Amino acid sequence: MGDLFLEIGSLVILVAVISFVVQWFRQPLILAYIIAGIVAGPSLLHLVRSPEAFDTFANMGVVFLLFTVGLGLNWRKVKEVGGPSTLMGVGQVVFTSLVGFCLGSALGFDWLTSVYLAVAFSFSSTIIIIKHLSDKNELDSLYGRISVGFLLVQDFIAVILLLLLRTVEKGATVAHILSSTGEKLLLFLVGGALALLIAPRIVARAARSQELLFVFALAWCFFFVAMGARAGFGMEIGALVAGVSLSGTVYATEIAARLRPIRDFFLLLFFVILGTHLQWQALPGNWVSTLVFSVFVLVGNPLLALLVMRLLGYHSKTGWRAGTTVAQISEFSFLLLAVGVSLGHIDATSVGVATGVALLTIGFGSYLIKYNEQMYRWFRPLFHRILPWPASRWHGRAGKTPEIFLLGFHGVGQVLLQGLHDLRRSYVIVDFDPHVVRRLMEQGEPVMYGDAGDEEFLRDQQIKKAKFVLSTIPEKQMSIDLLSSLKDIGFSGGVVVSVPEPKDAADCYAAGADFVIIPKQLGGEKVKEILEHSKITARSWRSLGKAAQACGALDA
Repeated sequence: MGDLFLEIGSLVILVAVISFVVQWFRQPLILAYIIAGIVAGPSLLHLVRSPEAFDTFANMGVVFLLFTVGLGLNWRKVKEVGGPSTLMGVGQVVFTSLVGFCLGSALGFDWLTSVYLAVAFSFSSTIIIIKHLSDKNELDSLYGRISVGFLLVQDFIAVILLLLLRTVEKGATVAHILSSTGEKLLLFLVGGALALLIAPRIVARAARSQELLFVFALAWCFFFVAMGARAGFGMEIGALVAGVSLSGTVYATEIAARLRPIRDFFLLLFFVILGTHLQWQALPGNWVSTLVFSVFVLVGNPLLALLVMRLLGYHSKTGWRAGTTVAQISEFSFLLLAVGVSLGHIDATSVGVATGVALLTIGFGSYLIKYNEQMYRWFRPLFHRILPWPASRWHGRAGKTPEIFLLGFHGVGQVLLQGLHDLRRSYVIVDFDPHVVRRLMEQGEPVMYGDAGDEEFLRDQQIKKAKFVLSTIPEKQMSIDLLSSLKDIGFSGGVVVSVPEPKDAADCYAAGADFVIIPKQLGGEKVKEILEHSKITARSWRSLGKAAQACGALDA
């Protein structure tokens, strides 16, 4: 036990030192964790001498992460993106497998090895992507919700494949494989449904004590983890179901907040252990195959996601940002190849190729996710030419530009809608989520589909003639781009934008905003109240903006 404690301490110190260096260069910290794992692994310092214990810690990090993700899932949101997520998840697995098989055959691998490599590289890492989206505070964004959805679909496919292969390993017949898998799936679904029914009553009793609530949450999580593992679906699916079953209660946020420090510690160990499994000596003999497959995963997957989501009616911006989240391979890739090696279907060379692909795709894929917004702005003219969207129109009085443009309906925009009704002024809602647009059209609301951050779109809609623009999209760069575009087209009305953090507000004021909404400080109900009193005159909102700046200076 003393040796294990020293190993953990050494790892944490090493991670801290490398994290300082990585942060100095303003790089994603997840790279520091993986680099620390490579340094601590058997190829270099060999600090990890208790692999079984560390593998257990790493698995706990995965369990806690997916449990907290499940706590934050909203069933209405899941329903909205369920169809696109399923199509994206299945589509990427099928497309990547087909093209990957062709690449493997062209590189000289036999047909069975090509199949294993192609299928293994079709899965993306749910853990890594959720970590990146969480760090960017974009799990609840449209592309974040879609990404999490199709990653879970991929994980489910991977689990089914592993179940089938492990059953084959035991020598079972096809009929027995199918019946056994079906029975386990039915049992697990019934257990999840029962959990949804009884969870609210149990958690309400546990919530009488915050300490008991914490203990109950841990017990509930590990019960479903054990049940998922017992059924053969793995700990990950069990942890997710446990979180989802509690997500509808009022205590979900409190449980997630209490588990976050534990989750972050074990998750750190997960990425470090992932790094220890990536060994440099496997790379030199497979560098051509590694490079070809890596380029395919880094370039092919984002472009596929962009194409599929555009065909489903989503904006190219949403498609690109969702696509960048799948530009790396998964931990399931190694599990699938390991089973193939144990069955004698493939040799260990395939694992060496996967090691190199993992290093390159996890590293470069982190930058794709971090800078996907900036990259979209670079490629936007190209996307507009190749994947144009239908001409946007609003269902209002013909030939008359609306007085108010409400940009973005998710979150604060839903609360503000009643305030717009009370104003009795003409307005239009702009959003690039086709499901939101369709629902608003069914409700008879004036709505149009488009990208509020695109200057050409704003010119086409004659927004220059409007009196007021209210953006509820809490993205700093999008808000600054909007302010710049409005200035370029000569808009002279009032402009209100949104940012996620107080520190971002000053840049928006400097760019010409009359008022900046910070959802963490000013909720939709408060904005609605101000809107009812201040109407849409730029002067009144500008005075509010000056007062807010003064308050910000005092807080600083």
